[in-house]
This record gives sequence, structure tokens and C-alpha cells, in this order.
Amino acid sequence: MMASVHYWDMDAEEFRGRTKTFALRVIRLVEALPKSRTADVLGRQLMRCGTSVGANYRAACRARSPKDFIAKMAIVEEECDEAIYWMELLVEADLMDESRVADLKREAVEILSMVVSSIKTARSRK
Repeated sequence: MMASVHYWDMDAEEFRGRTKTFALRVIRLVEALPKSRTADVLGRQLMRCGTSVGANYRAACRARSPKDFIAKMAIVEEECDEAIYWMELLVEADLMDESRVADLKREAVEILSMVVSSIKTARSRK
């Protein structure tokens, strides 16, 4: 099983926890958005992809083959990148202050980097 793949000094279980914490932080951010139609639409999009990062990573940990692992991790990559996009839109639409989003966005970028690295490593081992 691919769950033993390491991300620098982080094992799969630690990364699973990190993606879950990320999801919880996304939930809190979305709950703090102003009440408006635009904030609701963008918030729903961020909630969907931000919480799916961890869920899809868990699925990748249960992959049946290296090919399955890579495919599932590609979904994690897409969802994480999308979360960054929605955070950028929240700031650029003046719905959330940049300082309020900066740390969560930085975490998303770090998670994304680790996922991309893991995919590259898995591809090189195929």
C-alpha cells in the first residue's frame, strides 16, 4: 500500500492530519464570510474543494496500485489548486481581507507542493 510514502519529514498519517486541519480552517474561513450572494457562491466553491483535499488524500492512501495512487493524488492536486483560486477571488472581490486569508493560502501552497512532489516520486518509481 502507498500510505508509507513520505513527504520530507512527514509520514502519511501526519499529512492526513494536516489536510484535515486544512479542511477545518477552510470551514472556519467560509463561516466568517459576509452574508451576500457572491460570498455564498465563492464560499461554497471553496468549502467543496478545500474539504475534499483531505478526503481525496485519504482515498489515495488506500490506492490499489501506483497508477491508482497517482490518479487519486492528481485529484488532490486539482482540488488544492482550486482552493487557492477561490481564496484569491475572495480577496480580489473584497469579500475577505488578504491578511485573513494569507496563512491559509500559504498552507494550501505548501500542501500543493508536497502533493506534486509525491506524484513525481510515485511516477519515477513506476
